[in-house]
Amino acid sequence: MNVTVESTGTLERRMRVELPAERIEKEVENRLKSVGRTAKIKGFRPGKVPATVVRKHYGVQVRQEVLTDLMGQSYRDAVAQENLNPVARPKIEPVVSKDGKGFAFVATFEVLPEVRLKDLEKIKINRPDVQISDQDCDDMLLSLRQQKAAWKAVDRKSKDGDRVVVDFDGTLKGEPVKGGKGNNVPVILGKGQMLPDFEKGLTGLAAGEETTFKVKFPKDYHVEELASQKVEFAVKVHRIEESELPPLDDKLAEQYGVTDGGLEQLRKDVLSNMEREARQKVTADIKMQVLNALLELNPIDVPQALKYEEMHNMQHEAMRRMGIEDHDHKHDKGPPMSDFAEAAEKRVRLGLLVNQVIADHTIVVDPARVRQRVEEICSGYEDAAQMVASYLGNQQIMASVEPMVLEEQAIDWLIQNGDEKISKVSFKEYMKP
Repeated sequence: MNVTVESTGTLERRMRVELPAERIEKEVENRLKSVGRTAKIKGFRPGKVPATVVRKHYGVQVRQEVLTDLMGQSYRDAVAQENLNPVARPKIEPVVSKDGKGFAFVATFEVLPEVRLKDLEKIKINRPDVQISDQDCDDMLLSLRQQKAAWKAVDRKSKDGDRVVVDFDGTLKGEPVKGGKGNNVPVILGKGQMLPDFEKGLTGLAAGEETTFKVKFPKDYHVEELASQKVEFAVKVHRIEESELPPLDDKLAEQYGVTDGGLEQLRKDVLSNMEREARQKVTADIKMQVLNALLELNPIDVPQALKYEEMHNMQHEAMRRMGIEDHDHKHDKGPPMSDFAEAAEKRVRLGLLVNQVIADHTIVVDPARVRQRVEEICSGYEDAAQMVASYLGNQQIMASVEPMVLEEQAIDWLIQNGDEKISKVSFKEYMKP
């Protein structure tokens, strides 16, 4: 087998493989003998068909099968011989051998890039030390009270924080606007439920009042025909209501399912939830810092085949979230694959870099962390322990969980070997949207 390889792009390779005629003919002869032992040809008993007759009936078919099988086997052998790492199926084209007697083919494919990580110690990590004050806890309790607030009608003009119950009818150039009509719609002023001009138009009104005002729609509004347009709304106010907060006491705790310990336990639970949310956000932020730094310090080329596959997967996932089940056909409402090009390339590049971190430092998956992750996934089930055992015994589930844990371990290694700095930050500042 004669093999030659040339680079036709950064990661694309063109490999020519030539097979000697003797090898092909020997394999054809062997297969024809095998066929002859079972061939059923009129006028001959099975196993007694002359070789010339077998060749006449099956020669072309057997030769084609031999060439197909030899192409596959010799491609795999050639790739191993040349130490190549193809990322997808090759494009294989038969060609005329140089001596005209043997058989040759050309395989075109992409290979994985050679990844040599550098400057990992230069990865800078800013770890937020989130400070949760008593005021933060009080503010969260106030938010819980607001969620349980009762609304009562008031005889005055509307102001920020009030709930205004209205009928409205929108028109653009005298024509009704699709979706621009509503009856008895409650709008809490200052919450951003409606466009700013609409809430401004509802401020300073009293129950029973009727008015009209114009609302300017933003240029990036999701309904194209309304983008950058000024729509006129006719409004009738039914009621102005203000919120009445429940007292901060044990009864409030009961409304949130805290039956033992009353308000004191509710405060502890609130603090615990705030700490957990802060930890989760810190973990996500640090992961993002590490991965972005890894990308910046280690630029590599990405095989287009892997990028295309990831774009395809991301498109299908987006369509699934949109409720489009038939992924194999084009949909006007589905996002085009090109929308995912940049994100897909980043994912592939990160995957290659993180895998190299794992390989370079012989990081192996930690069973204890796998179990911990599975316990987190199953914590919402009624019989969590049984679900954990079921998950751990399911190879398909483990095949998706273990790579996630391995990636976390690689990121932990990068954090431990990077340049970390701790900065104090308030809970309110850090957790704001």
